[in-house]
This record gives sequence, structure tokens and C-alpha cells, in this order.
Amino acid sequence: MLDQTRLLDSLKQHNSLNIRVITNCNVKVPEEIYRQLLTPHRSLHYVFLLVGKGHSEHAIDMQPVTVNEGQLLFVLPHQIHLISQEIRPLNYAVLHFDQHCLSLLPKPFLFLLNPLGNQLLTFEDKTLQRVRTLFGLLIQLLQEPDANPELVLSNLNTLLTEFNHTYLANNKRTNDPDGQLSKFIGFKLTVEEQFMEQPAIQTIADNLSLTTNSLYNIVKHYSGVSPKEFITNRLMVEAQRRLYYSETSIKELAYELGFTDPGYFSRLFKKTTGKSTTEFMKAIQDLSHH
Repeated sequence: MLDQTRLLDSLKQHNSLNIRVITNCNVKVPEEIYRQLLTPHRSLHYVFLLVGKGHSEHAIDMQPVTVNEGQLLFVLPHQIHLISQEIRPLNYAVLHFDQHCLSLLPKPFLFLLNPLGNQLLTFEDKTLQRVRTLFGLLIQLLQEPDANPELVLSNLNTLLTEFNHTYLANNKRTNDPDGQLSKFIGFKLTVEEQFMEQPAIQTIADNLSLTTNSLYNIVKHYSGVSPKEFITNRLMVEAQRRLYYSETSIKELAYELGFTDPGYFSRLFKKTTGKSTTEFMKAIQDLSHH
């Protein structure tokens, strides 16, 4: 599995910050690197693609996504990202930065947890104009490798604030008067930290000061599935990622993910993904050589 981070490090734009903005006009990506990026790959960076004209086809953790004109797709660290080889947008900008760069900003951003399961942003016209301006300012700043880091981070912070507002507006969650979204985020963070231990639902509910029935209703409302199904789905996403970028055997993978019975793991994988592990591995090979 290609590690996108190593490739993009060769396109470094700033001396002290691991951040870059690539467009179809300001930085020419070498064709060899571009071809490699068209294969399924993972990144340790946060990636944001803004399409100016045309459209772009992607798959994130095997789920297809079409990015149309004026929309933005964000990809989170460790997700499996596939870019269609056939369709390139006519005009685009791609922002990359790492976790350290994010840690230097003054506040966290809810949308980067993707609690509502939507990685495609659709902007209002005025917001889109501001977003394009901010991309332009970052491009201008990063033309100088020793640009003032505070200026770079300030513009990045403003840009991510626009993304965060649009994420909530797109999902009609601009406020959280009853605290249910906060509880769901707490649940999701717990799952993200502990899913390989397959934590008990009762324990999670207790830690969130909820009854199991309340937790069930909140998780079902925001995700469409029960808490148990949510944890299972997260395990299967992790299984798919590891099948993509490691050579671990199915038996070893099952044990890594906390399953004591590899046969049960394989049956659960097929039930959840619709493919057996063998069929899934063949699909990976087909994508990689497409």
C-alpha cells in the first residue's frame, strides 16, 4: 500500500510547517507521483480537495464520492483514498497538513471527527468566495518557504473555521441545545480509542452518564445503527484498511482486532461488507492495477 505522506514530503512548501497547497496551476505534481496517487493509498495527513470546475470521482474506505464544482472533499488520516484515473477536475486546489500543524491551531474542529458521517461539503456562494480567497492567500504565503508561520496558521485556522461551519450547516446541526450531539461525539471518540477492545455498551453508557436505552436512541439517531452495530462497522472499516496496506494473514488480523475466532471474524466481515475476505483482496488487486 502506497504511503502518500512520503510522496508529498517531496513537494514541501514551508521550512517549518508540514503544509502545502497544490493546484493545477501553482504547483505541478510530477506525472510519476500523480500516477501513484491514482492507486489506492493512505495518508497520515489531512487532505482537502476543492473543485473549481468539472468534477472528480473518489472512493473513501471503499465508499464512492463524487465531488462537483464548488464542493470540497476532506480525507482524514489513515483512511483509504482512491482517485478515479478517468476523471480529473478542470480546476482544483488540494490542501495537505499533518497532525502537528493542526495541534498548533488555537482550538479543535468538530468536523475533523466527522461525527455525522459526511466528508463532502457544499458551500453557499458567499462562503465559497471566502474559501477561494483563503486558498489564494495560503498559496501566496507558501510561495516563500520561510513565510511567517503565524500568518500561515492564522489563515489555515480561518479556513478550517469556514469548513466547520459549513459541515454543521450542511447537516443541519448548527447548535446542540439538548446535548445529544455532544454525547454522540463522546461515544464516537470512545469507540475510536477502544474499538479493538470491543468495549461493553453498558460501560460506555455509564462513562457518558447515560442509560443504555438513551445511548441506543442517540447513536441510532445520528448514525442509523445501534451502538453494537456501530462498533462492529468500525472494526470492519479497520479490517478493510489493514487488508489494503498490510500483508497480515486473515487469522492474524482477526486476533489483532480482538476476535478469538477467525472463522467468526470472516463470517462477520462478509455479512458487513458483502464480500468474503478473499473477494475483497481480489477487488483491491483489481483497483491497484486498474
